[in-house]
Amino acid sequence: MSDLPIIQKTYDLIKWYVPILNRLPRDHKFLLGNRMITGLYDLLDVLLTARYAKQKLTYLEPLNSKLDILRHQTRLLLDYNLIKTERYEYAQRLLNDVGIDLGGWIKQQKNRDTDEKNGLRLRSALDFAQPSTSLSPRLRSALDS
Repeated sequence: MSDLPIIQKTYDLIKWYVPILNRLPRDHKFLLGNRMITGLYDLLDVLLTARYAKQKLTYLEPLNSKLDILRHQTRLLLDYNLIKTERYEYAQRLLNDVGIDLGGWIKQQKNRDTDEKNGLRLRSALDFAQPSTSLSPRLRSALDS
């Protein structure tokens, strides 16, 4: 199955991170560890939902804050000496890669929404134009597609 790169990166992050979080000491595993695991699975759930949604931005934009929460929770693991610096850096790199892809997807969707709005405005203006107004074949084909 061919997934979007952001979905594959999130999947890989979960595969790598969840076993580490499950090995946390008991006093951190059941609060911080479980919150992080839930956050990771929620992230994947929303990305998969957004993939098939018509209004993708309503799903994608809130994910920025979820990623930021995961970044801070990961930093807490380091500050509590629950993970080594190398693992922290690797986790942050993976989270940043997902964040970069998320930002690109959001930007693409915003541009698409803007283009669609501009196209609708142009169509509306042309619909109200007088019948004697002629359009170039290139403009007509662009509007018809």
